[in-house]
Amino acid sequence: MNFFNRTKTRSPVESVRLLRDYMSRLDGPGSSEAKKKVTEECSRLIFAIKASLCGEGDADSTPEMVTAVANEVYNTDLLAHLVSHMPKLEFEARKDVGHIFNTLLRRTIGTRLPTVELMVNKPEIIFTTLKGYADPEVALNTGMILKEMLRYEPLAKILLYSDQFYTFPTYIEDATFGISCDAFANMKETLTKHKPMVAQYLDQNYDRFFAMYNTLIMSNNYVTKRQSLKLLGEILLDRANYTIMTRYIASEANLKLMMNFLRDRSRNIQFEAFHVFKVFVANPNKPPEIARILKRNKERLLIFLKDFHNDKDDEQFNDEKSFLCAQIERL
Repeated sequence: MNFFNRTKTRSPVESVRLLRDYMSRLDGPGSSEAKKKVTEECSRLIFAIKASLCGEGDADSTPEMVTAVANEVYNTDLLAHLVSHMPKLEFEARKDVGHIFNTLLRRTIGTRLPTVELMVNKPEIIFTTLKGYADPEVALNTGMILKEMLRYEPLAKILLYSDQFYTFPTYIEDATFGISCDAFANMKETLTKHKPMVAQYLDQNYDRFFAMYNTLIMSNNYVTKRQSLKLLGEILLDRANYTIMTRYIASEANLKLMMNFLRDRSRNIQFEAFHVFKVFVANPNKPPEIARILKRNKERLLIFLKDFHNDKDDEQFNDEKSFLCAQIERL
Protein backbone atom coordinates (compact mmCIF):
# COMPACT_ATOMS: atom_id res chain seq x y z
CA MET A 1 0.00 0.00 0.00
CA ASN A 2 1.32 3.49 -0.86
CA PHE A 3 1.23 5.21 2.52
CA PHE A 4 1.67 8.69 1.10
CA ASN A 5 -1.12 8.52 -1.50
CA ARG A 6 -3.87 6.77 0.37
CA THR A 7 -7.25 8.43 -0.09
CA LYS A 8 -8.68 7.97 3.40
CA THR A 9 -10.49 11.10 4.51
CA ARG A 10 -8.93 12.54 7.62
CA SER A 11 -10.58 14.76 10.18
CA PRO A 12 -8.94 18.15 10.71
CA VAL A 13 -7.77 17.07 14.15
CA GLU A 14 -6.13 13.97 12.65
CA SER A 15 -4.41 16.23 10.11
CA VAL A 16 -2.83 18.21 12.95
CA ARG A 17 -1.53 15.05 14.63
CA LEU A 18 -0.20 13.65 11.37
CA LEU A 19 1.49 16.92 10.46
CA ARG A 20 3.26 16.99 13.80
CA ASP A 21 4.53 13.47 13.09
CA TYR A 22 5.61 14.26 9.54
CA MET A 23 7.49 17.36 10.61
CA SER A 24 9.61 15.30 12.97
CA ARG A 25 10.49 13.11 9.97
CA LEU A 26 11.88 16.15 8.14
CA ASP A 27 14.75 16.11 10.62
CA GLY A 28 15.48 12.40 10.42
CA PRO A 29 17.50 10.32 7.97
CA GLY A 30 16.13 9.27 4.60
CA SER A 31 16.70 9.43 0.89
CA SER A 32 15.99 12.60 -1.05
CA GLU A 33 13.00 10.90 -2.64
CA ALA A 34 11.57 9.92 0.73
CA LYS A 35 12.15 13.44 2.09
CA LYS A 36 10.40 14.88 -0.95
CA LYS A 37 7.32 12.76 -0.28
CA VAL A 38 7.31 13.79 3.38
CA THR A 39 7.58 17.45 2.37
CA GLU A 40 4.71 17.09 -0.11
CA GLU A 41 2.56 15.41 2.53
CA CYS A 42 3.35 18.23 4.95
CA SER A 43 2.13 20.70 2.32
CA ARG A 44 -1.16 18.81 1.90
CA LEU A 45 -1.71 18.60 5.64
CA ILE A 46 -0.88 22.28 6.19
CA PHE A 47 -3.35 23.22 3.46
CA ALA A 48 -6.02 21.02 5.06
CA ILE A 49 -5.46 22.64 8.46
CA LYS A 50 -5.62 26.12 6.93
CA ALA A 51 -8.86 25.19 5.17
CA SER A 52 -10.39 23.92 8.41
CA LEU A 53 -9.52 27.18 10.16
CA CYS A 54 -10.22 29.71 7.41
CA GLY A 55 -12.56 27.88 5.05
CA GLU A 56 -11.59 27.09 1.48
CA GLY A 57 -13.67 27.21 -1.68
CA ASP A 58 -17.18 25.98 -0.94
CA ALA A 59 -16.20 24.56 2.46
CA ASP A 60 -16.71 26.86 5.42
CA SER A 61 -15.04 26.40 8.78
CA THR A 62 -17.27 26.17 11.83
CA PRO A 63 -16.64 27.44 15.37
CA GLU A 64 -16.62 23.84 16.61
CA MET A 65 -14.05 22.83 14.00
CA VAL A 66 -11.83 25.84 14.72
CA THR A 67 -11.94 25.06 18.46
CA ALA A 68 -11.06 21.40 17.93
CA VAL A 69 -8.20 22.18 15.52
CA ALA A 70 -6.85 25.01 17.67
CA ASN A 71 -6.80 22.85 20.80
CA GLU A 72 -4.94 20.12 18.96
CA VAL A 73 -2.44 22.65 17.60
CA TYR A 74 -1.81 23.85 21.15
CA ASN A 75 -1.56 20.31 22.56
CA THR A 76 0.96 19.17 19.94
CA ASP A 77 3.09 22.34 20.13
CA LEU A 78 2.60 22.63 16.37
CA LEU A 79 3.17 26.38 16.12
CA ALA A 80 6.74 26.07 17.38
CA HIS A 81 7.44 23.29 14.90
CA LEU A 82 5.91 25.20 11.99
CA VAL A 83 8.23 28.18 12.40
CA SER A 84 11.32 26.09 13.14
CA HIS A 85 10.72 23.92 10.06
CA MET A 86 9.77 26.76 7.75
CA PRO A 87 12.98 26.43 5.64
CA LYS A 88 12.12 22.81 4.88
CA LEU A 89 8.59 23.54 3.67
CA GLU A 90 7.48 24.24 0.12
CA PHE A 91 6.76 27.78 -1.03
CA GLU A 92 2.96 27.55 -0.93
CA ALA A 93 3.05 25.73 2.39
CA ARG A 94 4.99 28.63 3.92
CA LYS A 95 2.25 31.02 2.87
CA ASP A 96 -0.37 28.68 4.34
CA VAL A 97 1.55 28.63 7.62
CA GLY A 98 1.21 32.42 7.69
CA HIS A 99 -2.57 32.11 7.31
CA ILE A 100 -2.69 29.55 10.13
CA PHE A 101 -0.76 31.84 12.49
CA ASN A 102 -2.82 34.89 11.63
CA THR A 103 -6.10 33.07 12.12
CA LEU A 104 -5.10 31.54 15.44
CA LEU A 105 -3.57 34.74 16.80
CA ARG A 106 -6.85 36.57 16.21
CA ARG A 107 -8.93 33.82 17.79
CA THR A 108 -10.83 34.91 20.88
CA ILE A 109 -12.69 33.17 23.68
CA GLY A 110 -14.67 35.95 25.31
CA THR A 111 -12.02 38.53 26.15
CA ARG A 112 -9.19 35.99 26.04
CA LEU A 113 -6.68 35.50 23.24
CA PRO A 114 -5.70 31.85 23.76
CA THR A 115 -2.96 31.73 21.12
CA VAL A 116 -1.36 34.88 22.50
CA GLU A 117 -1.52 33.35 25.99
CA LEU A 118 0.17 30.22 24.67
CA MET A 119 3.02 32.21 23.11
CA VAL A 120 3.55 34.21 26.28
CA ASN A 121 4.43 30.89 27.92
CA LYS A 122 6.44 29.72 24.89
CA PRO A 123 8.46 32.82 23.89
CA GLU A 124 10.80 30.69 21.78
CA ILE A 125 8.10 30.80 19.08
CA ILE A 126 8.58 34.59 18.84
CA PHE A 127 12.37 34.36 18.87
CA THR A 128 12.47 31.60 16.24
CA THR A 129 10.23 33.70 14.02
CA LEU A 130 12.59 36.68 14.36
CA LYS A 131 15.56 34.45 13.49
CA GLY A 132 13.83 33.72 10.19
CA TYR A 133 15.39 36.96 8.90
CA ALA A 134 18.72 35.12 8.78
CA ASP A 135 17.39 32.87 6.01
CA PRO A 136 16.59 34.71 2.75
CA GLU A 137 14.35 31.84 1.64
CA VAL A 138 11.85 32.32 4.46
CA ALA A 139 12.60 35.81 5.82
CA LEU A 140 9.57 37.53 4.31
CA ASN A 141 7.25 34.69 5.38
CA THR A 142 8.41 34.76 8.98
CA GLY A 143 8.46 38.56 8.85
CA MET A 144 4.72 38.58 8.06
CA ILE A 145 4.06 36.24 10.97
CA LEU A 146 6.16 38.42 13.29
CA LYS A 147 4.23 41.50 12.20
CA GLU A 148 0.99 39.79 13.22
CA MET A 149 2.48 38.80 16.58
CA LEU A 150 3.52 42.39 17.28
CA ARG A 151 -0.10 43.54 17.15
CA TYR A 152 -0.46 42.06 20.63
CA GLU A 153 1.21 43.92 23.47
CA PRO A 154 2.18 40.85 25.58
CA LEU A 155 4.12 39.41 22.61
CA ALA A 156 5.68 42.74 21.62
CA LYS A 157 6.78 43.22 25.24
CA ILE A 158 8.50 39.83 25.33
CA LEU A 159 10.48 40.68 22.21
CA LEU A 160 11.30 44.24 23.28
CA TYR A 161 12.63 43.21 26.70
CA SER A 162 14.67 40.31 25.31
CA ASP A 163 18.30 40.17 24.19
CA GLN A 164 17.00 39.02 20.80
CA PHE A 165 15.54 42.48 20.16
CA TYR A 166 19.10 43.76 19.82
CA THR A 167 19.69 41.49 16.81
CA PHE A 168 17.48 43.70 14.64
CA PRO A 169 20.43 45.82 13.39
CA THR A 170 22.13 42.70 12.08
CA TYR A 171 19.08 41.75 10.03
CA ILE A 172 18.64 45.35 8.87
CA GLU A 173 22.29 45.87 7.89
CA ASP A 174 23.33 42.47 6.58
CA ALA A 175 20.41 41.56 4.35
CA THR A 176 19.01 42.24 0.90
CA PHE A 177 16.97 45.41 0.43
CA GLY A 178 13.58 43.72 0.76
CA ILE A 179 14.50 41.82 3.92
CA SER A 180 16.20 44.87 5.43
CA CYS A 181 13.09 47.00 4.91
CA ASP A 182 10.86 44.29 6.37
CA ALA A 183 13.07 43.88 9.43
CA PHE A 184 13.15 47.65 9.97
CA ALA A 185 9.36 47.83 9.64
CA ASN A 186 8.95 45.21 12.37
CA MET A 187 11.49 46.92 14.62
CA LYS A 188 9.52 50.16 14.15
CA GLU A 189 6.30 48.31 14.96
CA THR A 190 7.87 47.02 18.17
CA LEU A 191 8.85 50.57 19.16
CA THR A 192 5.68 52.44 18.23
CA LYS A 193 2.64 50.16 18.45
CA HIS A 194 2.14 49.98 22.23
CA LYS A 195 3.22 53.42 23.39
CA PRO A 196 2.98 53.33 27.23
CA MET A 197 4.74 49.96 27.38
CA VAL A 198 7.49 51.16 25.02
CA ALA A 199 7.95 54.40 26.99
CA GLN A 200 8.54 52.40 30.17
CA TYR A 201 11.01 50.14 28.36
CA LEU A 202 12.96 53.09 26.92
CA ASP A 203 13.12 54.73 30.34
CA GLN A 204 14.48 51.55 31.92
CA ASN A 205 16.87 50.64 29.08
CA TYR A 206 17.84 54.07 27.75
CA ASP A 207 21.61 53.56 27.50
CA ARG A 208 21.52 50.09 26.00
CA PHE A 209 18.81 51.00 23.51
CA PHE A 210 20.48 54.13 22.17
CA ALA A 211 23.88 52.43 22.00
CA MET A 212 22.23 49.95 19.63
CA TYR A 213 20.14 52.55 17.81
CA ASN A 214 23.13 54.77 17.11
CA THR A 215 24.64 51.98 15.02
CA LEU A 216 21.65 52.37 12.69
CA ILE A 217 21.82 56.17 12.62
CA MET A 218 25.53 55.96 11.77
CA SER A 219 25.02 53.25 9.14
CA ASN A 220 26.83 53.53 5.83
CA ASN A 221 23.62 52.41 4.19
CA TYR A 222 21.65 55.45 3.04
CA VAL A 223 18.21 53.85 3.46
CA THR A 224 18.98 52.57 6.95
CA LYS A 225 20.34 55.94 8.05
CA ARG A 226 17.37 57.87 6.67
CA GLN A 227 14.76 55.47 8.10
CA SER A 228 16.47 55.49 11.50
CA LEU A 229 16.64 59.28 11.70
CA LYS A 230 13.00 59.57 10.69
CA LEU A 231 11.94 57.02 13.31
CA LEU A 232 14.06 58.77 15.95
CA GLY A 233 12.17 61.99 15.29
CA GLU A 234 8.85 60.17 15.63
CA ILE A 235 9.90 58.54 18.91
CA LEU A 236 11.15 61.79 20.46
CA LEU A 237 8.10 63.80 19.42
CA ASP A 238 5.60 61.27 20.73
CA ARG A 239 3.96 62.57 23.91
CA ALA A 240 4.25 59.15 25.55
CA ASN A 241 8.06 59.46 25.31
CA TYR A 242 8.39 62.92 26.91
CA THR A 243 10.80 61.68 29.60
CA ILE A 244 13.00 59.96 27.01
CA MET A 245 12.92 63.08 24.80
CA THR A 246 14.09 65.38 27.60
CA ARG A 247 16.91 63.00 28.41
CA TYR A 248 17.98 62.70 24.76
CA ILE A 249 18.07 66.45 24.12
CA ALA A 250 20.16 67.05 27.24
CA SER A 251 23.12 65.29 25.61
CA GLU A 252 25.89 67.32 23.97
CA ALA A 253 26.91 64.29 21.91
CA ASN A 254 23.42 63.92 20.51
CA LEU A 255 23.23 67.60 19.57
CA LYS A 256 26.62 67.49 17.81
CA LEU A 257 25.54 64.37 15.95
CA MET A 258 22.42 66.08 14.59
CA MET A 259 24.32 69.23 13.68
CA ASN A 260 26.70 67.09 11.63
CA PHE A 261 23.78 65.38 9.90
CA LEU A 262 22.38 68.80 8.96
CA ARG A 263 25.42 69.10 6.68
CA ASP A 264 25.13 65.60 5.20
CA ARG A 265 25.51 65.30 1.42
CA SER A 266 21.98 63.89 1.20
CA ARG A 267 19.21 66.46 1.39
CA ASN A 268 16.86 63.81 2.74
CA ILE A 269 19.24 62.99 5.59
CA GLN A 270 19.50 66.73 6.31
CA PHE A 271 15.71 67.01 6.40
CA GLU A 272 15.25 64.10 8.82
CA ALA A 273 18.04 65.43 11.05
CA PHE A 274 16.33 68.84 11.11
CA HIS A 275 13.27 67.30 12.78
CA VAL A 276 15.46 66.00 15.60
CA PHE A 277 17.63 69.14 15.80
CA LYS A 278 14.57 71.37 16.21
CA VAL A 279 13.71 69.63 19.49
CA PHE A 280 17.05 70.74 20.99
CA VAL A 281 16.47 74.35 19.94
CA ALA A 282 12.78 74.50 20.88
CA ASN A 283 13.41 73.18 24.40
CA PRO A 284 12.57 76.11 26.75
CA ASN A 285 14.70 74.57 29.51
CA LYS A 286 17.96 73.91 27.71
CA PRO A 287 20.74 72.53 29.91
CA PRO A 288 23.66 75.00 30.13
CA GLU A 289 25.97 72.87 27.97
CA ILE A 290 23.36 72.65 25.18
CA ALA A 291 22.73 76.40 25.30
CA ARG A 292 26.49 77.05 25.13
CA ILE A 293 26.94 74.95 21.99
CA LEU A 294 24.03 76.64 20.25
CA LYS A 295 25.20 80.11 21.33
CA ARG A 296 28.76 79.41 20.22
CA ASN A 297 27.46 78.44 16.77
CA LYS A 298 24.73 81.08 16.67
CA GLU A 299 25.89 83.09 13.65
CA ARG A 300 26.77 80.06 11.57
CA LEU A 301 23.46 78.39 12.40
CA LEU A 302 21.47 81.47 11.38
CA ILE A 303 23.30 81.73 8.06
CA PHE A 304 22.91 78.01 7.50
CA LEU A 305 19.18 77.90 8.30
CA LYS A 306 18.47 80.96 6.17
CA ASP A 307 19.34 78.96 3.04
CA PHE A 308 18.33 75.53 4.37
CA HIS A 309 15.93 73.79 1.93
CA ASN A 310 14.45 77.08 0.73
CA ASP A 311 12.99 75.33 -2.31
CA LYS A 312 10.76 73.12 -0.15
CA ASP A 313 7.08 74.00 -0.56
CA ASP A 314 6.06 72.96 2.94
CA GLU A 315 4.33 75.57 5.07
CA GLN A 316 4.84 73.72 8.35
CA PHE A 317 8.55 73.19 7.66
CA ASN A 318 9.03 76.87 6.80
CA ASP A 319 7.16 77.94 9.95
CA GLU A 320 9.33 75.65 12.07
CA LYS A 321 12.50 76.98 10.46
CA SER A 322 11.44 80.57 11.18
CA PHE A 323 10.67 79.64 14.77
CA LEU A 324 14.10 78.05 15.22
CA CYS A 325 15.82 81.09 13.80
CA ALA A 326 13.92 83.29 16.27
CA GLN A 327 14.93 81.02 19.15
CA ILE A 328 18.58 81.07 18.13
CA GLU A 329 18.51 84.86 17.75
CA ARG A 330 17.48 85.15 21.38
CA LEU A 331 20.42 83.15 22.68
